[in-house]
Parts: sequence; structure tokens; C-alpha cells
Amino acid sequence: MKLGLSSYSLYQAMQSGQLTFSEAIEWAADHGAEHIEIVPLGFDLNKNPELIDVIRQTAEAKGIEISNYAIGANFITEDEASYEAEIARVMKEVDNAAALGVKLMRHDVASRSDISINNFNSDLPKLADACRRIADHAAQYGITTSVENHGYYIQNADRVQALVHAVDRPNYRTTLDIGNFMCSDEESVVATKKNIGIASMVHIKDFYLRPAGQNPGRGWFPTSSGNYLRGAIAGHGDVNMREVLRVVKQSGYDGYLSLEFEGMEECRLASEIGLENIRRIWDEV
Repeated sequence: MKLGLSSYSLYQAMQSGQLTFSEAIEWAADHGAEHIEIVPLGFDLNKNPELIDVIRQTAEAKGIEISNYAIGANFITEDEASYEAEIARVMKEVDNAAALGVKLMRHDVASRSDISINNFNSDLPKLADACRRIADHAAQYGITTSVENHGYYIQNADRVQALVHAVDRPNYRTTLDIGNFMCSDEESVVATKKNIGIASMVHIKDFYLRPAGQNPGRGWFPTSSGNYLRGAIAGHGDVNMREVLRVVKQSGYDGYLSLEFEGMEECRLASEIGLENIRRIWDEV
């Protein structure tokens, strides 16, 4: 197991100008991260390809691996031309992932306001086809692509499984976010047990949970069934972190664990504490 950090965890500091992206990589390495996951918020490698070398050289200088490249995508489009354009765009991002030297890449798949199972069943063949074509493109680089359980529409464990099995490629799996299952009102331990066998990457995220009808106000967002969540420092929230990490460890998973913090606390302190908590709990379970 290699514990590291998603660059998204430090986005608060980068957005405010307190850290550059290179400094975020250096900060992660200096605080015990063994790898950094690249999430291109605030920059575009297609428009600024020179950043690829900057990222690689910074990571190499600090002795930290680049584990994963994670981007947005949506194959629910108005017409066939837009669908093909989105596939082509994501394929270009696969090329960027290869240039970064990563062997893992997460791309989003779909978003809808109506997240019904009927829509999911209707959309599944076309979503699977897009992901299959992208996975086939990634195979030439030895890259495994993946879907993350987020965005409400393809979030719960069964829908993720359905997509992965429909794509039916050995290099298409899931980035398993242990906290994100809560957004679709699934219990993290149960959902992790279901999907750890198809995980190429594991995100460690924590949330505070409050029931529907008790909206705590600013900083909280609704789950798909109307409960409320707020991002937490890993180990401080309502995810059963000890049991989830026990499930991951006992499954034999030996890949990257990536802390993804998205709470209201100062992001560097929160990331530092989160990394400490994850490593301590992992060693204890």
C-alpha cells in the first residue's frame, strides 16, 4: 500500500494563491505522501502542455510518485456529434496521462438531474461503449481507466459494478471513494465490501452526516435522499474509517490510497492530520 494525496485536497490553498501547483506537490512530499494524484482544476494540460514537464520534474525532484490523473467527462449529450467529440476529448486526456507517466486515470462518465434507475438502464449501453473505446485507447499505454462513484447518477455500488461489467475490459475498473457512497445514502463499509474487488484506486474521504429535516445550513449539501453531508478531516467524520480500512486491507488490495479532503477546515492542516490518521489506523487494523 502507498499512501498519498489528491491534489484536490489542497485546492483551497491553490485557489487562494497560497500555493502553486508545484508547491502543492512539494508540500505533499514534505508531509509524508508517497504519491500525488493530479486533478487539473484551474489549469488545462491541453492548453498548457508545458505543465506536464513541470509536474513530472517537480515530483521527480521530491521523490514522490504521480499515481493517477483524474478528469471530468459526461457522455450524456444532446446529439451524436457531441458524444463523439466528448470521447475524442477524453482520449486526448489519456494521451496527457501517458505523458505524465501515470498508469491510472479516472474520468467521469455521466451526469443527469433525473437519476432514476430507468434512465440509468437506458443510458448504460452508450455509456459503456464510450468507456470501452477510451479503455481500448488507454491500453496502448498500459493505462487502466476507471469510473469513480460520485455525481449522484453513477454513485452507488451496484451502478458502478453494472458499468464496469458492461464495459468488460481488464483495464477498466473503479476508483473507489469510501466516503462518496454516502452521497447516495449507502453505508461505506457495505459498499466498499461490494466494490473493492474491482478497484484500481482507493480514495479516502470522510463526511459528517445529519438526517433529513435537520439542515445544518451553510457548508452542507444534500444526499440523493435528502440527508446532509459536510466534508470532514479523515478519521474525524461519520465514516466508520477503522472498519472500512480493515475491509480494504483484508481484501488484499495493495495499490494506492489517496486522501481526498474537501471540508471547511484549512486544507493543509486537514490534509496533514488526515494522512496521519489514515496511516495510524491502517497500521492498527
